[in-house]
Amino acid sequence: MTLILEAAATPTRTPRRSAPPTWLVVALACAGQFLVVLDVSVVNVALPSMRADLGLSASGLQWVVNSYAIAFAGFMLLGGRAGDLYGRKRMFLVGLALFTLASVGGGLAQESGQLLLARAVQGLGAAVLAPSTLTILTAAVPEGAARARAIATWAAVGAGGGAAGGLVGGVLVDVLSWRWVLLINVPVGAVVLAGALAWLPESRAGDGRRLDLPGAVLVTAGLATLAYGISQTEAAGWTAPQTLAPLAAGLALIALFLAVEARTASPLMPLGLLRLRSVASANAAMFVSGSTMFCMWFFMTLYAQNVLGYSPLAAGLALVPSSLAVVLGSKAAPRLMRSAGPRTVAVLGSLVAAAGFGWQSAMTAHGPYLTTIMIPGVLMMLGGGMAITPLAALATSGTAPGEAGLVSGLINTSRTMGGSLGLAVMSTVAAARTGDESTPQALTDGYALVFRASTAVLLAAAVLMLLWLPRRSAAR
Repeated sequence: MTLILEAAATPTRTPRRSAPPTWLVVALACAGQFLVVLDVSVVNVALPSMRADLGLSASGLQWVVNSYAIAFAGFMLLGGRAGDLYGRKRMFLVGLALFTLASVGGGLAQESGQLLLARAVQGLGAAVLAPSTLTILTAAVPEGAARARAIATWAAVGAGGGAAGGLVGGVLVDVLSWRWVLLINVPVGAVVLAGALAWLPESRAGDGRRLDLPGAVLVTAGLATLAYGISQTEAAGWTAPQTLAPLAAGLALIALFLAVEARTASPLMPLGLLRLRSVASANAAMFVSGSTMFCMWFFMTLYAQNVLGYSPLAAGLALVPSSLAVVLGSKAAPRLMRSAGPRTVAVLGSLVAAAGFGWQSAMTAHGPYLTTIMIPGVLMMLGGGMAITPLAALATSGTAPGEAGLVSGLINTSRTMGGSLGLAVMSTVAAARTGDESTPQALTDGYALVFRASTAVLLAAAVLMLLWLPRRSAAR
């Protein structure tokens, strides 16, 4: 009886929940990243259908992509800092829920304004979600070879999301309608949300600081205004007042953002962080190289449909080899990094991509698939995959726990910011060459000029990496 009473008096201990397997944490983080990057590119093959259904203009098509990309880039630093302060799992869940709800709004849009608003809200959700994906992964895997492999998987899945967008979008547009390129996010997002809620561990580095909301608004407004000014050059030219005014306003907003960051007690982007060579050089390289990769998917899908006459599904299938190449490049990078170092691999990847862009610039209005799309596309994406992994590894290596979300957000911001501004510039370049003509030959000439310009940008990026990137990962 005494034993029974003692047992009854002893409080029952709830067994501690065991930590989830590392592979499961990595898989959930990569699933979130896949959705984020997929929506940058999945709409590309649906653009002609969206234009016909909603009456979008040529510049409106560009903003279907850029309204997402600019909100994504502009608020990603805020999302990274929020994850550090309030919890990476919490921000993962909030961002994914917002992203999924906005996908419903975009899929049900009845006019162009509703679609662009939904895309911007999607970008905001992605900005909250994306930094947490990399931070959760790096917190779960110790620094070293294992983390390099995990980052390579994250990069491959992210790059594969961008690459698979063409195929997924093509299938959905042909079989269902363009609306499903957005609505497909709803069931997938719900499954990932349930898995993250059940299995992701929480982590944070809260230090009592507040979020720098003014900084986030300033940098987003500056980017959007700059992109709008660049898009105005298609119709008005570079010297027209309607072009110069938004360009000057965008630059002023970004300058004001830097001034606010230098003075505030809790900056969104501590400028001192950029004194680290690995962080500054990797982000600059990611910005420059990212400006070409967004353009590749945008113009390749338009070329396949508007010039070669491919259906949306055929255009998506045509880019499958490129999708596989970017995953292969991302997964091969860690092995090359162990022997050659991250800087050498990043430079090599940029040169391989530049070779592909140069080949693509020789495109014709009646070119065969093998030499006009497949081989140059494989080279472009193989090189892009090889470059992104060492740049992400260099930017995040050795960072303090309290800065992990910020640095993760910064590297994603650099890639997306470069992509959105690069797309605005290259759309203007293509329009300047094409003029008012819409014949296959005129369109081909405009697209070819874009790929020649992108080749020059990638060669400049390779030189930048060679001169500025550190030889090995930074240690602090």
